[in-house]
Amino acid sequence: MTTFVRGLLYLQLYLVVTIAPLLFALVGDRPAGRSFWIDLSAALGFVGLALLGLQFAVTARAKRLAAPFGQDVVVTFHRRMSVVAFVLILAHPVMLFVARPETLELLNVLDAPWRARFAVLATVSLIALVVTSLWRTRLGLSYEVWKVLHGVLAVIIVGAALVHVYLVDYYVATVWKQVLWALMTLGLVAILGWTRLVGPLLQFRRPWRVTEVREERGNAYTLRLEPDGHGGIKFQPGQFVWLRVNDGPFSPEEHPFSISSSAELPDGVIECTIKDLGDWTSQVHRIQPGAVAYVDGPYGVFTPDRAEGPSYLMVAGGIGITPIMSALRTMADRDDRRTVTLLYGDRSWGDMAFREELEQLAGVLSLRFVAVVESPPETTPEAVEMETGRIDEELIDRYLPESPAARRRQQYLICGPPAMTSVVEHHLRELGVPLDRIHHEQFAFA
Repeated sequence: MTTFVRGLLYLQLYLVVTIAPLLFALVGDRPAGRSFWIDLSAALGFVGLALLGLQFAVTARAKRLAAPFGQDVVVTFHRRMSVVAFVLILAHPVMLFVARPETLELLNVLDAPWRARFAVLATVSLIALVVTSLWRTRLGLSYEVWKVLHGVLAVIIVGAALVHVYLVDYYVATVWKQVLWALMTLGLVAILGWTRLVGPLLQFRRPWRVTEVREERGNAYTLRLEPDGHGGIKFQPGQFVWLRVNDGPFSPEEHPFSISSSAELPDGVIECTIKDLGDWTSQVHRIQPGAVAYVDGPYGVFTPDRAEGPSYLMVAGGIGITPIMSALRTMADRDDRRTVTLLYGDRSWGDMAFREELEQLAGVLSLRFVAVVESPPETTPEAVEMETGRIDEELIDRYLPESPAARRRQQYLICGPPAMTSVVEHHLRELGVPLDRIHHEQFAFA
């Protein structure tokens, strides 16, 4: 089964599960004497609840689920569908209040029946989840606090909403409907149990050790990790892992980092290069060799192994060079002689991580290394092409193949700040480059 077909099947399954609760509610006996608007409000609520429940599956880090799309797409899809669910669920009580103004009394949770209390709890929790997600930094929430709060609120929302549905009892009064809802609820519990309990337990049995902390240019550090008592992981160059250091597998202190080392290193060794961005990453230089780490992965489809082509244009901005370094190092170890043009942008020549190694790789691979800096150095190495400014449409055009056919055959890998990634991707699409030739990755999980 091809990746495209598998992705299409996943989307069809998502649609079926989304509308299944609505079909359960509408099939068979329904309460009499309820207006169209009341039924419509209930329908929107059912679909919104199904969408929320599905977010547990979408964010469960199922590799097979994410493989056809890439983790970036899955995370973006999760955010957008959560907004859709939020709108649908809020529409449910709003329409109910408009159609039957007397139901506003149910907002008085002190005197309201329990079905209304659970509805209010779910709605207030949903609003809190959306607010803390959209304005996390403005509210001063650290990533770790937000992550725990996000998970707790999500469980409260879905749990309280399910209890509300059962207590209302209008649309799930028959036994077979109750059984179906119970099975769907058990499915959500199983996904949650696997993600929060089974997965961490499996990680606990496969610890890693930090064997080296190496300083790089640009205020970045490389952690060398070796498997402790197991065979490590097999990964494709350009993929990433979730990493915990000096914390157990149940700790919320977990962060995604690209693997920067070659996929051909012996003994299961991997390396992750991490830039100090002021949060947890500012403590990386304090990690000592011998520290225990836990690795969850690999994840991602940003890899030349899945983007076969005669040549590559790789575009990196800042620390976005890390997955591309993994690709280039792997190509060197595999004696891969396909043509690569690398446009690597950073503030200054001195900030460019791996610049010396990239100069060496240019002599080993069929690699054209172009440094793009905002402020040029006083002296430029002879072996390096250098551009001044930022990576934009005009600069991209200078390094594209002249033949439109060659442009369409070439593969494009882009990793860096969202603004740069968007500019490059949009320009390539305007030039007629097929979408399946453009691959990008950016980490923005919160």
